[in-house]
Amino acid sequence: MGLVVTALSACAREKPPAAPPPQIPTIVAPTSASKIRPMVDRPMPEDCELIVPVERVNELIGRKMEGELKMIVGIPEPSIARTAKIDCYHDVPKGKNFAESPLIIGLATYADEASAKERVAESVEAEKKEGGQATEVEVTKHKAQLVTTGAERLLIGSLGKTTYVVRTKAGYLPEDKVKDMLTALAVQSMTPIEDA
Repeated sequence: MGLVVTALSACAREKPPAAPPPQIPTIVAPTSASKIRPMVDRPMPEDCELIVPVERVNELIGRKMEGELKMIVGIPEPSIARTAKIDCYHDVPKGKNFAESPLIIGLATYADEASAKERVAESVEAEKKEGGQATEVEVTKHKAQLVTTGAERLLIGSLGKTTYVVRTKAGYLPEDKVKDMLTALAVQSMTPIEDA
């Protein structure tokens, strides 16, 4: 009989809690913010793919562009102290002129920082005289101007001796996201491509 009581008392005892599983450290991939290099007063690139690569433009605007990329390299213009200029015309419909581009990204360099700032101010004033409305915005830690006209939206600013402009035809980008998309394109245009 003592054997049955021992067996019953062993069954009545609570089982000790199971040991917790070993803790495994969580590995978090770096965020895109940690991969972003800062904007710099960069040397003038020789090609649009070194300003904002087409694949990066596609990522930033949220769709694949179907048109062509065309480039115009400007010449120095001493009267405004410009030393170099490059304009990248994105998504140009096949067989059409660059003027049909709905998205343009341009950089220009000047003899000095004051000349670059002056050029930005003059460009914004010219847009305002034509009926555009300008709003100061931040592009990383730098001030720029977002100009809205009936036909287009453009973001223009400078960093050191370099000016940047990103312009899009009205309706090409979603209106509620146009500021953020133009800002992202401007930041990329002033950020040298790694390994280039």
